[in-house]
Amino acid sequence: MGSGATSERGPNTDSGLGYATGSGANPDMGFGHGPDTGSAPGLGTGPRVLDVGCGTGIAARQLRDAGCTVLGVEPDERMAEFARGTGVIVETAAFESWDPAGRTVDAVVAAQSWHWVDPAVGPAQVARVLRSGGLFVALWHVFTPPDPVAQAFADAYRRVVPDAPFQLSTTAEQALQSYAAGCTRTADAFLATGEFSGAEQWRADWEHSYTTGSYLDLMLTTGSLTPLARDKVDVVVDAVSNAIDAMGGGFTASYSTLAVAVVRA
Repeated sequence: MGSGATSERGPNTDSGLGYATGSGANPDMGFGHGPDTGSAPGLGTGPRVLDVGCGTGIAARQLRDAGCTVLGVEPDERMAEFARGTGVIVETAAFESWDPAGRTVDAVVAAQSWHWVDPAVGPAQVARVLRSGGLFVALWHVFTPPDPVAQAFADAYRRVVPDAPFQLSTTAEQALQSYAAGCTRTADAFLATGEFSGAEQWRADWEHSYTTGSYLDLMLTTGSLTPLARDKVDVVVDAVSNAIDAMGGGFTASYSTLAVAVVRA
């Protein structure tokens, strides 16, 4: 699948698909101006965190459950609405054009979403909202599905999108190298502004098991499929479903999470 990483928006090489546009900033949604803002129902009382491209709220909910006060910014209203249904406060906008309305935060997090942000605009927008000493972290989960699954996806995708603008299959090592290079580029872009310092990169390895159904649920949220017409999606889904079923109806994926962090000067 793509470069080998799955996410709510898909692999790093999908970035040409771009953001939806829109504006839904609301400065009164429990994330107000100044240091003494209190908290809205369902929010934590700890550090204030902005979740860039929060999607359906997977990272936001974990941060909230850890005690943070979380605000999501999400360009896709469908995902934003789902996240709101789980108690996440979300403003609908592309991050580049989102208006923080004078608000500042202690941390900005981009969980599998920073590759969708314009690198020429994103760091300055983070600097605008992040307090001095605050932390920016971008992270990605990288994995390659088993060869039969990856091949089934690639073959089916080429049939329905013969001019796909991104690489459809890579080895695990190639995927890791690609994402590690992306982390380095992200750090360099932030440091080049003169507004950030202390760049660090981290890696954590882990595993996750999928059934045919759970993997298809994940696959359907990736950026390579969400823009396609339903009939084209069905072709890819059928091919991947058959490949996993032929393997016994499931597999265990080896993941690496790569993260890059910088500190606001």
